[in-house]
Order: sequence, then C-alpha cells, then structure tokens
Amino acid sequence: MKKNLFPDRYFDPDPTQRRVARELYEGVADLPIVCPHGHVDPRLLADPDATFGTPAEMLIIADHYVFRMLYSQGVPMEALGIRARSPSPLPGAAPAAEVETDHRRIWQTFADHFWLFRGTPTGTWIGQELLEVFHIEDKLTGATAQSIYDQLQARLATPEYRPRALFERFGIEVLCTTDAVTDTLRHHQAMRESGWAGDVRPTYRPDSVVNLFWPDWRRQIEGLAEASGVAVHSYATYLQALEQRRDFFREMGAAAADHSAETPYTGELDPAEADAIFQRALRGQATADDAMRFTGHMFMELSLIHISEPTRPY
Repeated sequence: MKKNLFPDRYFDPDPTQRRVARELYEGVADLPIVCPHGHVDPRLLADPDATFGTPAEMLIIADHYVFRMLYSQGVPMEALGIRARSPSPLPGAAPAAEVETDHRRIWQTFADHFWLFRGTPTGTWIGQELLEVFHIEDKLTGATAQSIYDQLQARLATPEYRPRALFERFGIEVLCTTDAVTDTLRHHQAMRESGWAGDVRPTYRPDSVVNLFWPDWRRQIEGLAEASGVAVHSYATYLQALEQRRDFFREMGAAAADHSAETPYTGELDPAEADAIFQRALRGQATADDAMRFTGHMFMELSLIHISEPTRPY
C-alpha cells in the first residue's frame, strides 16, 4: 500500500480553522514559487550539468539547519563533515578532531540521530522531501540509512534530479540567492550567458565588511576594494565602495538586501566618529564597543545605501 502524507497536516485541528486554511491554501497552491530569500549555491544552477553531489552533501553538509541542530545535541561537527573555522582557538587546546570524509558514514550518523528532528520544521521538510520528491517510502532510521542512501544516490545521478531540472519541475518563477557584498557574481553572470530561462537573482549581504569582529574582516575589506575598484582607506571611501557594489548587484537583478544582527542596537555616529572607529579597525585595534556601535550605525546607513534607487548623490 502506497504511503501518503495527511494533506491537512500543517493546518489547525479545529474543523473551522482547518477549512479556512484549506481554502486559503488551495487559492495559492498551484501558483509559481517566488523565493525572496534562500541559501541555494548559485554554482548549482550556473552549470547545466551540475548535480547536488552525494546525499550527505545535499541534505547535511550544505544545510546549517541540519548540522547545527545535531551539534546542539552533542554530535560533533567533524562527524558531519564540517570543518571548524579555527581548529585550535585557545593555547593548549586539544587538537581538532579529524573531519569525516566518508559520506556514507556521515549519512549513517545523521540517520542514527534523525529522531531528534521529530516535531521540527526541518524534520517535517526532510520527511516530505524523501517521500514526495524522491519517492522513498521507508522511514529514515539507523537501520534503513544505507538503503535510503543508495536510493537517493541513484536518483541524484539522473538528469531529472539535476538542479535546473528540479527548479523547473517545482515551478519556481524567481529564486534569490544570498551573496557576500564582495562576490563577483560570476555564477549569476554565467546563468545569464547560458541562455537558460530560470530567473535567479543575487541578494546584497554586507555582513562580512560591516561586522568589525568578522574572522577575516581586514581581508574582506581588501576584497571589497578589489571588487568595487575603490581604494578603501577611510569611512568615506568605504561607503563609496558599498554603493558601487549596490549598483552592481542591482544591475545583476538584485531587489533585496540581507543583514544579520547579534544585538538589536542601533545608533547614529557622526562621520568623524565613524571614521575614527573605522581607522582603529583597519589597525586591528577596534574594541567590542566599537564593533557594536559601528554595526548599529551601519544598520541606519545601509538603509540609505539600499538596493533600491539611491536617495543621495556622492
């Protein structure tokens, strides 16, 4: 007997609420998908022959919602194929664990712990994906892990499961990626030049050059200068470089910006104070207070350096 998912599983159990939810859903269910924010690697769509790789690469290594959840429950990142940013962050720290490279073993670890995802959106999505996209009816457990891996691997090797084929099968009208402000967007350019009809747009994300405590912030600033063609040596030139990148992203179809925040703090700095903090950061002397105030200021500044039409000339 074919396994089926209860069609109203996401709706309120109250009959009246469920009826309203069903009516609303049916009104949009067959419309094209417009995805304003996502983490799809544009390389997957730039090359018509690209694949998702192994099941472990597709569903675990590439999905921080999966490996962070498992890490929070005591599963080492290295066991999931994830390399730590800093192998030995403290003097005298124990050597980092060796990163697992056998994708079948990574998958087995994931399957052994899949029960931890019960009741979570991620677990619900993966269960639906296995059944409705890959037509796998077995429940994912440690015992079924390798059989399901084989089935997934066989399907992923076929043309029907290549990224562009699934993009078209899912009825995606627009897909927005998330791209560092220093990105050349060469993969988006490759999509344009290939003649493929898929509409994939970049999203302007400046976190790596706004957060003064980003792990390689100084190198990111150098990348910003290189990408924009603006010699970044002051707060004023920094803003010019960000605006140049905004204009380039917009030319490439971007319609949105994406920013992360560690605190809800905002506060405006006058240009001289912003430049003083920026200069300290260039010298590697910025404090935690500097970083918080600069980021809080840039949230306000970036509302002007936005992806929409410029609001002031420079």
